[in-house]
Amino acid sequence: MIGRFLVRDLSMVRAPSNRYDVCVPGLISTESVGVSVMPQGLDRREFFRMGGVSLAAISPLGLPLSEVLAREAAGGGGKQINVIFMFLQGGASHIDMYDMKPNMSEEVRGLYSPAPTNLPGLQLSDQLPRLRGCADKFSLIRSMHSYTSKHGEGDVHIMCGSPVDKNLQAPGIGAVLSLQQPQRAPVPPFVHMGQMKHPAHTAPGYGGFLGHAHDPFRIKQNPNDADFSVRAFDTADDVDVSRSAGRRTLLQSLDRFQASREKQLEFARTQDAFTQRALSLSTSQRAKNAFDLSQEPARLRDAYGRNRVGQGLLLARRLVEAGVRFVTIKGYVETGIYAWDHHWGIFPHLERQLPIYDNSYSALLQDLDDRGLLESTLVITAGEFGRTPKINTNKRGPGRDHWGQCFSLTMGGGGVQTGRVIGASDRFGGVPSERPVSVPDFVATVYHALGLDPKAEVVAQGRPMPMLPEGSVVDELF
Repeated sequence: MIGRFLVRDLSMVRAPSNRYDVCVPGLISTESVGVSVMPQGLDRREFFRMGGVSLAAISPLGLPLSEVLAREAAGGGGKQINVIFMFLQGGASHIDMYDMKPNMSEEVRGLYSPAPTNLPGLQLSDQLPRLRGCADKFSLIRSMHSYTSKHGEGDVHIMCGSPVDKNLQAPGIGAVLSLQQPQRAPVPPFVHMGQMKHPAHTAPGYGGFLGHAHDPFRIKQNPNDADFSVRAFDTADDVDVSRSAGRRTLLQSLDRFQASREKQLEFARTQDAFTQRALSLSTSQRAKNAFDLSQEPARLRDAYGRNRVGQGLLLARRLVEAGVRFVTIKGYVETGIYAWDHHWGIFPHLERQLPIYDNSYSALLQDLDDRGLLESTLVITAGEFGRTPKINTNKRGPGRDHWGQCFSLTMGGGGVQTGRVIGASDRFGGVPSERPVSVPDFVATVYHALGLDPKAEVVAQGRPMPMLPEGSVVDELF
């Protein structure tokens, strides 16, 4: 059964098949995956004494939430890196944004020109004025390449680092993060924002063979809507703990991440201070407030942009502040074409999308930096592939087609060295000419930044499955 697995190198142990646990968001649901995690420094006897038997809520380390909070208060654990991944689904054009080819013919270089940034020698598109002013806050990889130029397959590849496997799909980075590192706050560790379209394949970057317990908490609503709210949090504020134990609660919604089946909460019998804090956090306004954009000043909301992408990135920053570890956001607005998939009318569509991208991305970088959060937040912008070097002659207007052989992406903050350019493409922007970086290399680099073990394996369907089958860290970024 896919849901039952054993992790090697993480001291994972199987749990009894009849175990009935309910867990806090992002904490392992043993009913779903059939495992618990044994923390380092505890023998198995001690683990089973304290690892979730007495409390319905257990952490990814197998500890009750109250114990996680106690350890946090005692100063345990090192610095945690969080991720905001702005997914440019459809495949944004690297040549019109980050890898300009001004010396080529117009059918290659397009309509835009390179312009200087705040870093000597680095030029980006003249359509990205704000990003050019904060180029020192991110690094650019210009030599990315993927095994595929197909939607769906490319989505899965960039979010998992592994090709599509219909039988036993590898988990996404956010799912692996929720497994390998403890959750310190009563909010989901992994949030997927925006109702993204995934042709041919669904749920890229989800739990995969780790099970649905590691799927993201999904937010389909538009954060730019005046009445934006997350229905899972629409609970009465005056419901006390004793009553909430017998009904469908916020904690329950967070735990199951919108799963159809719901369970009743079993609260701890112990009443120490940290147990009380755990219950208080789980049933209070903290998680709900994280999703409340009305608490942000109007000027800051304006700075991000009053659109789905801008308000989504602002919400992503709030979620990270509240303890969410990994946020994937739909990085486009509807322009009458699928995402960044500009087979036709590329320049009219870019004229609508690039200002939004430029404004929102730069605002996020500046906001994180101002708050002292950039060093602990890895910001990624990437599509599943790039666009063809040669502009086509589509009857609806010139466009660029799918191109997995070469594309660009950006990474900033989160311990990554910024202001660097990794690799280069040939004079057409068609293939890497220096320092090729594969999609698995990119994912391995993110794993490294997060302190994850890419070589960890789980046993699923009777065979060992690595979290990341291949890929090498881009050392130049560290």
